[in-house]
Amino acid sequence: MTNDADISGTKSSQTRLGTTLRELRRTQGMSLQQLAKASGVSVGMISQIERDLANPSMRVLTAIRRALNIPLQEMFGETASKQTQQTDPDFVRRKENRSHLDLGLLKKELLTAGGNHHLQIMILKIEAGGESGNTALSYPAEKGGLVLSGELMLKVGGEEALMKEGDSFVFDSARPHSFRNISEQPATILWIIGAVQFDRHL
Repeated sequence: MTNDADISGTKSSQTRLGTTLRELRRTQGMSLQQLAKASGVSVGMISQIERDLANPSMRVLTAIRRALNIPLQEMFGETASKQTQQTDPDFVRRKENRSHLDLGLLKKELLTAGGNHHLQIMILKIEAGGESGNTALSYPAEKGGLVLSGELMLKVGGEEALMKEGDSFVFDSARPHSFRNISEQPATILWIIGAVQFDRHL
């Protein structure tokens, strides 16, 4: 299983995330120390992520995003100017225009159309041994999903369930939760996040 950060040789896949995070932090005029204090993530860890030396877990990435108070799309490197360049209506995202975020054993593919929405839809691709992090996530939202392929061990509160292909789930994200792929095969999950309160004013 991965820890909260996987220090690995995946620099090429992390270049975009590191550059994006550094630009977002600097745009807000935050120092590494200020972001570390606001997010609860160490200065050293943030620095490693920005320099493409570490793959953050979902827990770490969520903590940083909340501290920056930014929409999910911006973590994928999408900006308002890029979104206005599309020729389709703002409620459409074409397959070839999906943004990707590579976190090593966990990869995210954004399905939500451009703009700020209270509903975020992604495809998570979780390799064998991949997980959300060694500390449970918990923040105001509702989450749901569908296992498209493979298996996923999902823990919500003190309960665990092995989710298999075709199984679906919904839970209150304020309850501590985590997931991991304990099988030897990759898992693909349709992942939905709704009513994320800290994004509502953006």
